[in-house]
Amino acid sequence: MGSAFDTFRKLGPAAFVLKAIVSVIVADVLLLAFILLRRAYRKRFFAKRDARMFAIRQKWDALISGEIPYSRWRTKASERELIETMVLDAFEIANPEESARLLKFMRVSGLIEKRIADGRHHQGWRRHKALVALGRTRAPEGIPSLAEGLRERDSETRLASLRGLGRMACPDAAKQILNWVDEAGLVVPALPLQSALVQSCAERPQVLLPHLQHADKAVREVLGRVLGEVATPSLGPELLQFADDDLPELRAAAARGLSYLSPGTAVNVLSELAKDVVWFVRLRAIVSLGELCHRTALPFLLQGLTDSNRLVRLRAAEGLVDFKAELVPIFEMVVALRDQYGLHAFLTALENAGLQASLVGGIKDNTRTSSETKEILLEILHTATLSAEPPAAQENIRVKAASRS
Repeated sequence: MGSAFDTFRKLGPAAFVLKAIVSVIVADVLLLAFILLRRAYRKRFFAKRDARMFAIRQKWDALISGEIPYSRWRTKASERELIETMVLDAFEIANPEESARLLKFMRVSGLIEKRIADGRHHQGWRRHKALVALGRTRAPEGIPSLAEGLRERDSETRLASLRGLGRMACPDAAKQILNWVDEAGLVVPALPLQSALVQSCAERPQVLLPHLQHADKAVREVLGRVLGEVATPSLGPELLQFADDDLPELRAAAARGLSYLSPGTAVNVLSELAKDVVWFVRLRAIVSLGELCHRTALPFLLQGLTDSNRLVRLRAAEGLVDFKAELVPIFEMVVALRDQYGLHAFLTALENAGLQASLVGGIKDNTRTSSETKEILLEILHTATLSAEPPAAQENIRVKAASRS
């Protein structure tokens, strides 16, 4: 009886094809067996994990209060990691009292110290995980370790430290980030840096001001965008110095902060910023003028209705609609502008505010307006269209509106 090898020799060149087919079948079977085995293992692993998590949740108060000795779970890596994950998740939705309780548990159990040590001595993904987890604890003692990570050569470590400091959401973390930026410049992508600073500067935006004179233009742009997001009423006077800055981001930040000043000072500066060459500076200025809701801002809001940018027109219209007691004369001034896009923006804002019926009633009840003018205003309101050639009544509206403005 011949061997299998003799049979293969008789097949000649076809033996190679047969060997390839058999190899592929064996490889597919092995791969399928591996996938099924892995699925079974993961199913068993997560089932055990869920069961253990449920058991921990049943004794949660005893665990956090320390009634269950820390030595019972502290030396078991899987148990310790599971408890830490549950505590960090609880931080996300905890009120201040519960946060203080959880933070005390992590301090007394030594979890924070372990994360600090991991963030300093581990490498690669273990270190990155430790740094982000340290930030989620919001423990001030973790800030120095995170600050050290910012100065590492590895870009992933720097980003993990930056995310961790952002999660701290406290002025001390913001100072560490700003000091590092002063030293190193913009060595990370702008978006993560901006996000971290917005979170950490929200409580005390004043920490940004000393760093806004940075020599690097890219850094100043990022800090300007952050300042525009976190500006508060207390920053109003300090922001005046940036109203004529070379960077549009800082001019936009100044425009946002000026809405907190008195109208007498704010309107003069915002009226100039509303003419800026950069559209988002004009947008911020128009928004601030609308928030002031002062009569002296009306001419500049009307001017914003004729802006080339759609968003500026819409926000100008929203500012005008806020003057609910003067809707009729304001509508007359909008019609007098003879700008179809501005009219559409105003009518859109009017509809969004639910004030169409109020304007219709105001036009009908207005004793200072002739019946012909009322008909024209109502027709424009309903059709949202200006005629190509204004009749005499529309010309009278224009003259009347010009005298009011």
